[in-house]
Amino acid sequence: MDIIAKSTIICPICHYQKEEIMPTNACLFFYECENCHTILKPKKGDCCVFCSYGSVPCPPIQIKNKNNDGCCNELS
Repeated sequence: MDIIAKSTIICPICHYQKEEIMPTNACLFFYECENCHTILKPKKGDCCVFCSYGSVPCPPIQIKNKNNDGCCNELS
């Protein structure tokens, strides 16, 4: 299975979009929008901002399973 390392984060406030390279071994819990400076946090049930606001879920979730029914913090 190929891991997608880039995701486009879309700010829910101003709709600014930016492509980011995701960490492959950790969750990103906070992300500041470059445009409006809103601090994004994961939505309830998501492990990171990429899973909540990105075009692609984070690599740990991509690796763990295709159903997104676990958190990347559970990886060992």
